[in-house]
Amino acid sequence: MKKILIIGAGAMGAAFTIPCLDNNHKVTLCEPYNFKLIKNILSKKKFHPALKINLPKKLVIKKFSNEILNNKWDLIVIAVSSAGIDLIRENLKKLKNNCSILILTKGLKFDKNTKKIITMSEQLNLGSKKFKISTLKGPCLAKELARKIKSSTVIANRNIKIAKSIGKLISTNYYKIEYSKDVRGVEICSAIKNIYSMIIGAGEGLNTSSSLFRKSISEMVYLTKFLKGKEETVYGLAGLGDLYVSALGGRNSKMGEYLGKGFTFKKAKKKFMPNDTVEGAELASEIAPYIFKKIDTKKIPLMIDLLKAISKNKKLNIRW
Repeated sequence: MKKILIIGAGAMGAAFTIPCLDNNHKVTLCEPYNFKLIKNILSKKKFHPALKINLPKKLVIKKFSNEILNNKWDLIVIAVSSAGIDLIRENLKKLKNNCSILILTKGLKFDKNTKKIITMSEQLNLGSKKFKISTLKGPCLAKELARKIKSSTVIANRNIKIAKSIGKLISTNYYKIEYSKDVRGVEICSAIKNIYSMIIGAGEGLNTSSSLFRKSISEMVYLTKFLKGKEETVYGLAGLGDLYVSALGGRNSKMGEYLGKGFTFKKAKKKFMPNDTVEGAELASEIAPYIFKKIDTKKIPLMIDLLKAISKNKKLNIRW
């Protein structure tokens, strides 16, 4: 039995507790921001409002604190939004135990100091203190994982032994793990697929969406290689696999559908998705200045069309 701390009680963080508990680990789920969510879960027999299930009785649920963080953990899992990584990094500076850290968070950030695009693991490792970080990505919907529907993901670490040691802790007969040394490529693919799922969602019908899917993969290959990831990663779980799941449904694809119908992003967000986080749109706003300036726009026309629609709030006009 190992001790696992999961920071972030949203849908994925909560769902991730299920395979960990099924492997007989002692698991604590904590929330650093939304204390109302924690209160609601605890007051309703651990019913999670996003997953629509009661979480296991043996799961410990608490508010996040530095006291909890500095208990002796075998694995710390980061499942906050990309916007929360900076705060988590500040708290991890106080970490006394040098345990393994696994990041579930998907996203990229434009670093103003280096003028480069950095990944979530790189952002977490900014500063003098470095952590033993692995990253987990892939086509895994939280609601399906929570219901133990067969799912596969990939853990990336340059040291495969570390990745496999984490995989042994969390893998089950319904939760399969693959491994990769291409940490940057895995993180890049898992982030930009949110943008391409919006593009695919904007298709007029299945014929159009199929063509956009194929073109999206080509652009993902170009972007991943440009940003120092490996082409082969695009064809794996973090790339093609995750894009497939996102394109079939979810918030990014849903927003893409509204953009395809002629709505501007701000109007669609306000009218149809006022309380939803659209990760692809947030990422588009974050990386647009870098993409426009540093990359040959002729190589990624779909990406450029989407970035213009989001960053300039114009109607989406896909040149395909």
